[in-house]
Amino acid sequence: MRRQFICCKWGSKYPASEVNRLFRALSRVQQGPFELICVTDDANGIVNEVRTIPIPDLPVLGNQVMNHGWRKLTLFAPALRQRVKGPTVYLDLDVVLLKPLDDFFTFDPAFAVIKDYKNLRYRNSWTGNTSTFFYLADRDYEVFERLIAMGDAVEDRYRNEQEFLCDVMRQQRLLTYWPEKWCASYKYDCVPRFPLSLWKTPQPPPEARILVFHGNPKPEEALVGAGAKWYRPMRPAPWLKRLIER
Repeated sequence: MRRQFICCKWGSKYPASEVNRLFRALSRVQQGPFELICVTDDANGIVNEVRTIPIPDLPVLGNQVMNHGWRKLTLFAPALRQRVKGPTVYLDLDVVLLKPLDDFFTFDPAFAVIKDYKNLRYRNSWTGNTSTFFYLADRDYEVFERLIAMGDAVEDRYRNEQEFLCDVMRQQRLLTYWPEKWCASYKYDCVPRFPLSLWKTPQPPPEARILVFHGNPKPEEALVGAGAKWYRPMRPAPWLKRLIER
């Protein structure tokens, strides 16, 4: 069965090389045929093997919203439902793939996401991390309708796009979380606890299929042991080199 993956690229934060790297990563881990779609405002430099689609406009918040990933919600735009159909796994551009992702297509028939890595949340404890999620690309989840209905108040009610999206799914009783060990947080699950982190090299958990780099460090920083908070020192992870090389 051909697996369908999708990613987003807008603005200048991520270059085309990141999309191409994700395509190569999928080529490395997937054992069967797949397609990668990139929804973007600039397709220059993206390899021909990746299908590119213009990113739709984002209602209420506008297209210049660069923080917190709000434009990721355009994946649920009515215009995209006409062009992308069927079971789809979304991937952030800075995830690192370790194993095949076929189980991500069969775990839940409607919607699945990472449970947020924060152990303590003062609000919205149901929030997920949208570094990767499964959805049906041509299904109307009422995401845009609810965004328009809330108007400018959406940024007061929700800290970021993943809080909003997970609440929309929760209210429809569609919110499901991936098994905890599938999507490992690099800084929480790979880096040993202090003081072991001072001398032990970070290692991926054996059951992880994806490594998620939320916040800092980013993959290139983790490779050389940079980008960590002062209270969470970490050693370089040279094994990342073959997984993130462009």
